[in-house]
Amino acid sequence: MPTGEALLAPTTPLFIGWDVGGWNCDKNPASRDALVVLDAQRQVIGKPWRGNMRRCINQAADTAGFIARLLELCELDVTTYASTPVVLAIDTPLGFSTAFIELIVQGRAAGPIGNAASNPYLYRRTERYLFERGLMPLSAIKDMIGSQATKGMHVLARFAPHIQSPGVWTDHQYLRAIEAYPSAAKRSSQVAALLAVLPEPGGFAHSDIGDAHLCALVAWQFHYQPLQLVQPEPGVDSREGWIYVPVDSLSSARTSPNVGSGIEI
Repeated sequence: MPTGEALLAPTTPLFIGWDVGGWNCDKNPASRDALVVLDAQRQVIGKPWRGNMRRCINQAADTAGFIARLLELCELDVTTYASTPVVLAIDTPLGFSTAFIELIVQGRAAGPIGNAASNPYLYRRTERYLFERGLMPLSAIKDMIGSQATKGMHVLARFAPHIQSPGVWTDHQYLRAIEAYPSAAKRSSQVAALLAVLPEPGGFAHSDIGDAHLCALVAWQFHYQPLQLVQPEPGVDSREGWIYVPVDSLSSARTSPNVGSGIEI
């Protein structure tokens, strides 16, 4: 089944972008959690939200409850969207590298370590792939985003614990979650075209909300235009995850064999 096909429920999904803040970001003026919800027409519905989701995460008993709390934060009527599936695009690393996991769990060392960008402890294959093509994703290990990364992974473990395919987590009923990268989306002419009839990210009250909006657009692309996004390399370890970025955000998009041409829907 292609990665972007519909989940089990036939209902048209909602698309939520989550720009992740740290566990205790309540008073952080620069970075907090932010949420934006889009409908199938890419219209922002409800009200974009910015704050700390920690309480929401802690209080949700199951996936349906978690989704309901996200919608409530964005001032949407939960009963209107009961049982509506959600594609959630999350802006934080959602896995650690295989080499790092083996180092801390099994004491197994990787081979010789070269430059930073090729260090298998610091970067997953998806990040090294993007480095090779002109993007500069952050490392959950060295770039002080471990709080955000563990927050995102904690949400997956609780509410979308099953790996559907590399980089796609699900509860098999209500939720699919993927990792997005707003900085890459800003380089994409395809995303710019989607934004042409919508508010620009700079028009939001804070850049966190703008990034959440870009994540929501990537979630929409994942569902409706999967070939507009770079798909996982063959053989990538599904535990590491994959960063879904627009094909045309890569500097070598025309020559890479692992990206496809887009299909408008």
